[in-house]
Amino acid sequence: MHTTRTVPARPVLLIALTSALLLAPNSATADPEPPTRENAGDQGPARAPESAARRALTAPTTGFTDTTRGYPREQVLTPDPVNPADRSLKLGLTPYHAIATELNALQRLGDRVSVEVAGRSAGGHRLYLVTVTAPETPARARAQERMRELIENAPATAAKSREIKAGYKAPVFFNSNIHGNEWEGTDASLKIIERLATAKDTRTKDLLAHSRLYFDITANPDGRIAGTRANANGFDLNRDFVTASQPETRAMRQIEIDKQPAVMLDLHGYVNGTLIEPTTPPHGENYEYDLFLKNTYANALGMEAAVNGLGHTPAKDGVEPAQIPFRDQEEGWDDWPPIFTPQYAAFHGTVAAHTVEIPLAVNNSLYDSLPVAELRRRSAINTAVAGAAITATLDFVREKRASLIADQIEVFRRGAAGAAQVPVSKETVPGVPGIGPEDVYTTDFPHAYVIPPGSTAAARLVDHLLANDVRVARASRDVRLGGRTYPKGSYVVDMRQPKRCLANALLADGRDISAKVSVMYDISGWSLGRLWGATVTPVTSGSLAGASLRPVRAATHVGQVAPRGDLRLRLTDPQEIAALNSLLGQGVSVRRAPDSSAIVPASARALAAAAARTYDVVFDATGQKGTAGLRRTRVAAAVTPGELFALREMGFEVTPVSTAVLNAGFDWSSVDVLFVSAGLDRDALTGGARTALDAFLGAGHGLVGRGVAGAELSADTGLLAAKPVEGNGDANGVVRVVNSGPVTGGAPDHGFVYAPVWFTDLGPGVRVEQSYAAGNPLVSGHWRALPDGSGGPAAAAGQASVVSGPRAVLFGTEPLFRDHPKGEFAQVGRALFTMAHASTG
Repeated sequence: MHTTRTVPARPVLLIALTSALLLAPNSATADPEPPTRENAGDQGPARAPESAARRALTAPTTGFTDTTRGYPREQVLTPDPVNPADRSLKLGLTPYHAIATELNALQRLGDRVSVEVAGRSAGGHRLYLVTVTAPETPARARAQERMRELIENAPATAAKSREIKAGYKAPVFFNSNIHGNEWEGTDASLKIIERLATAKDTRTKDLLAHSRLYFDITANPDGRIAGTRANANGFDLNRDFVTASQPETRAMRQIEIDKQPAVMLDLHGYVNGTLIEPTTPPHGENYEYDLFLKNTYANALGMEAAVNGLGHTPAKDGVEPAQIPFRDQEEGWDDWPPIFTPQYAAFHGTVAAHTVEIPLAVNNSLYDSLPVAELRRRSAINTAVAGAAITATLDFVREKRASLIADQIEVFRRGAAGAAQVPVSKETVPGVPGIGPEDVYTTDFPHAYVIPPGSTAAARLVDHLLANDVRVARASRDVRLGGRTYPKGSYVVDMRQPKRCLANALLADGRDISAKVSVMYDISGWSLGRLWGATVTPVTSGSLAGASLRPVRAATHVGQVAPRGDLRLRLTDPQEIAALNSLLGQGVSVRRAPDSSAIVPASARALAAAAARTYDVVFDATGQKGTAGLRRTRVAAAVTPGELFALREMGFEVTPVSTAVLNAGFDWSSVDVLFVSAGLDRDALTGGARTALDAFLGAGHGLVGRGVAGAELSADTGLLAAKPVEGNGDANGVVRVVNSGPVTGGAPDHGFVYAPVWFTDLGPGVRVEQSYAAGNPLVSGHWRALPDGSGGPAAAAGQASVVSGPRAVLFGTEPLFRDHPKGEFAQVGRALFTMAHASTG
């Protein structure tokens, strides 16, 4: 669910958001939902098993490519072993282990239900996609796919197609349980599927003859079983759509690409009364928001009527009337970042997309404190509310199929034609009350983006764009664009393409929206063009006509090894850190160069060649011999889930630790360096645990710290004389930085912050590795000063953001945040290598 603050309501209707307080028969006060960011103080330190990270990093992206088969596409699923610890059971809901058996039964009910396995979760559980539609012959299925492709690839032609108007089945996507401890969408979907499988009424037959309904039964089975918001890697999957670091997110992304839904619901909990998007400002500037708002608001009204029509009341059931943030709130529940499922869906042609927050909390501490009967009462109501929202959406699709498809075609047409966005107003979006200037967000799309070739970061970014269905071409010879010549092999993203909005969301700098609203729901800046380490240049003038460009399906590999002599690995990219860790793990004798790169001996050329292929990195020839030897680095990490995942992605051997782990007794001889950002409080350690920690650091083993937690441990143990200054805790975004030390050498000149920190009162021997840029360092995002004038970007300007000394490196930025700032990862890798070898000089 979203976490909101109390804000003035729009004058249309005053309904307070009451997720933090629920009064009902036999009720208790509900917990506020966990904060939007990964915060170990609320979520606990990361403990994810290494096997989950391995599955996430190696799980392939699979598409639904078989368009030759008709429907139904039935299969018999192997049942899962019974798991009495499944947290769904206490609520009277369907445990994960029962889903396969239930889906088998649903397929046997007739010829309308098909089941596919869309992938596996980080915890190894199957992800089920159920399709409900009227039967189709193989020829009919191929015709549907041909029309779907025409809508995306030739929208101007599709807009005139009589075949599409008469026969294209509207795709609709229902996503459930993306937050594992928001259970009931799964059960509502199963009930709806059962009804649709057997219903004989004319409306159902008409619906299934003219639409395909796709149900992601549980998007997060790991969390469903464990009763956690996150998956087995500790990731909030509803924050992962920009980076798609997790296999569950990649499965949902592929459904969006392959099925191309016109309408989608993402079923969540818990907000009382039921919250139904569209959202408050700011609205994502890259959407075709006029089309999105028109349809999303219309469907929201229908869902509101259906939910309220169930007859639940505050007095009888503890259920408040449903609410629509766009109409009922001023701010605090925005759709600005494309990290959420409905907002990401809009980039793939979804013109009505909603988060729906069902009303009665049953998770967190209430799961353990409320009587089972009360929990089941609430879950039954929640299931009915989710079912009402689904049913109302089905009615909306049946009635509006033609206009929904026409609007989806228009989204793609505007992109392909390079047409201007249409600002929302009462004239452009009739029927939506209360539209004001605060709702108008548009952007200027460049003609193209150019990504120079030859780097690991460029190849990674291009492959990521392609995985998101963004079209990329490559120059077959030198090309002149916008008055500048780019070399042969340069990647070019022509912005006259159906999914230009997604391309721009990923590559553009974004916007500083600090002055627009007082508070944001989640991250406000995310530019992969600035944060992934690749150079990305917008082309704002001229034409691509006549340019020798060829579409690519994959980036050209850059990995190579110099044919003779010793080898140099730069260590400015996370893949280079991973390659180094691989070589060290195989016993290769590697030495550090004065510029913090790694020197690999010529005798290890064959192993280096294998690493170059695996990690797509370059080993240059060098005459340097290096200084101190490097060794495999074992890291004790008290960090957030995103940081733990990033460390493992770089190939470090990581042991998660926390205050509790250290108090239980920890073998410090098993690790070389300590990384702390969350979950370790020295004052809360037992005497023995504190002595052991101090002895480890006192012996010269270094500390890498992030944020206030890392800085406080450094100060308490006397490692580094630096005072941390906390900026506005709500601030986040992309910032300009100046790199000036060996830890940050070769890093991008932009970083990411969330609750930014900087360092003052630096003592002797403290090196400034990186500083916030002068002026206003914020490029995109939301960063305001606090009411007393402190904590803002002006206060941070020119201040140290990363500092180091002989025994510690401290970060005030967020270089490993949720897998977002890939280009920053290597800074942490270098810091860990440096501090791991502190005791040996």
